[in-house]
Amino acid sequence: MALKLDAMATGLNGIAYLALATVLDSFFGVTTAVQYPVGAFLFLYALGVLAIGTRKEINRTGLTAVIVANALWVVLSLVVLVSGALSPTGVGAVWIVLQSLTVGGFAALQYVGLKRL
Repeated sequence: MALKLDAMATGLNGIAYLALATVLDSFFGVTTAVQYPVGAFLFLYALGVLAIGTRKEINRTGLTAVIVANALWVVLSLVVLVSGALSPTGVGAVWIVLQSLTVGGFAALQYVGLKRL
């Protein structure tokens, strides 16, 4: 279930970055030059997570890869935020933290699921 929720949230996030990049640019303070590739990556990543999450039997290697990728996303998002690599608005900074917490939550739930396999 956590994989499917992850895929849905990630896919919607990717679509939003792609479809609303010009609006989100001023709202989050992150340029479209960043949002378009991130949005495309998130959408494609979501398709991969969905493929893993909809199998009759969850592949342990695939699930582990998703957990590691999610953990890396959390770390890299926070590194980008504190390093000043981007100059997000206050709302953008809060968004980065909130999405990091969400992705970290997915990784934790997926780890629990992995231990149950």
